[in-house]
This record gives sequence, structure tokens and C-alpha cells, in this order.
Amino acid sequence: MKMIAIGDNVADCYLDQQKYYPGGNCVNVAVSAKKNGAEHVSYIGIFGSDEIAKHIEYALDQEGVDHLHCRYALGMSGQPQVSLTEEGERIFVGGPKNTVQHIFKIQLTMEELKFIADFDLCHVSVYSSMESELEKLSDVIEISYDFSNQLDLNYIRKVAPYISYAFFSASELSTLELEEFVDSLKEFSFKVVGVTRGGHPAMFIYNGKIYYQILRPISVNDTMGAGDSLIGGFLVSFLSNHSIEEAISIGTLSAEKTCQIDGGFGYPHSL
Repeated sequence: MKMIAIGDNVADCYLDQQKYYPGGNCVNVAVSAKKNGAEHVSYIGIFGSDEIAKHIEYALDQEGVDHLHCRYALGMSGQPQVSLTEEGERIFVGGPKNTVQHIFKIQLTMEELKFIADFDLCHVSVYSSMESELEKLSDVIEISYDFSNQLDLNYIRKVAPYISYAFFSASELSTLELEEFVDSLKEFSFKVVGVTRGGHPAMFIYNGKIYYQILRPISVNDTMGAGDSLIGGFLVSFLSNHSIEEAISIGTLSAEKTCQIDGGFGYPHSL
């Protein structure tokens, strides 16, 4: 199984540790896919011209994720700041808005579309600024899309025609709101829908049936990137002909491992 991810890369800056970790949804999913046995994983994104970008590239090299088709721009890398709550949860508290992630967008060339077509699946996120590229991308490959907490139906309607695998974060919805949201997704033709719910079991919808993640009690060190690891593990397994139940289980195991390290997949560096 071969996967490509196109979009965001950042350094998650842990203010309490004075360290940063490579991250970003697409980078995290790409690394998770490789860790979960994908034969070839490639990443296309925009790197800044700072030391942070070099460290992200180093981490991708160490994880065996090819990034030969990335762009380089003069400017700083995305660097969201992360703080600890009194309950020990990590939350994003801001960061610079003039990074290369904010300023530039990827426009795919014909040569790149030919390269992408050789993969089995392309993962994109709501943070990738790739909305304008989805139509031509979907002409050559199936797309997985992480909507994160973007649950606005007008936005979903805009991109849904091009998406096969849709993932949402609905941790802030009440039970009734979640039921209404899941019901509203029936108007779309997603092949698989995954909905994470914070500390509650994620749900997956496939062929009109709902499947729930089985959570085990584990020691949680840091939840950063856990949802991305779930997506990467699930997609590699599902597209490798595992059953939906097996794919959810493998994705869950991947997320558990991520919860036991700092950062999306490690590689700390001093701020």
C-alpha cells in the first residue's frame, strides 16, 4: 500500500518544556502510515527557510518518509504554541500568523499529478489549504480528508464531492448534537467516515453501519497527534484489505503508542 500526504507541516512548540516537536496533520499521518507498514509514503508540503524546517525534514528522513517534491519558501515555519492546562491536557494557545503555511498555497503541476497517481491514496487536511486542488487531485487518486473540528455543512458540501475517506473531530458536541451531525452526513457519498470524540470511543461509519473503537486503559503521556496516528493506522490497514473492525483496532493501537510519547512522533528540539 502506498500513501501520499499533501499539506501542513509545523513545529508544535511546548512552552512548558521549551522544546518543539515536528508535527502537522499531514506530516503526522504520513509518519503513522509508514510506521503501520505502508510500502512507500511520500509527503508534499511547503518548508520554511529556518532551522525548524530542517529539523522536520530530518525527522521525515529518519522515519523513511520521502519529501522530494516539497516546496521551499523564504520565511518561518508554522509554529503553533502549546501549553498545559491544570488538568495536564495540551492546548494550542496561538503562534505567529505570518508563516509560510499561512502565506503560500500548493498548486499541483501535471508532472506531480502523474507522480501522485502512482499511489493508492492521498491524505489532505483542512489545514492544507488545498480546497482549490481537490477536483483535479480526485481525478487521479482517492482522497482522505481530515476536517478536524470543521463541522460546518456548507464547508463540507464544498469539498465532499472529491473525498472518499472523511475524518472529523467532534469532541465538543453533546450526544444529541453528535447524533444530528452524523445524520446530516447521510447526504454525502463518503466511502468511510471516522469521528473522534476526545476521550470517548471514536465511531466509524461504513456501508451504513456504525462501528465503535474499543479503548483500553493505558498510561497517557501526551495526546498530541493521537488522532492523526489513528487515521494513518486505520487507512493503511483498511486499504491493505483488513476488515473495518481490524483496521479500527490497528489504528487504535497506533494512537495508543503515540499517547505514550511527547509530540506527534517524538524528535524534540530546543526552542
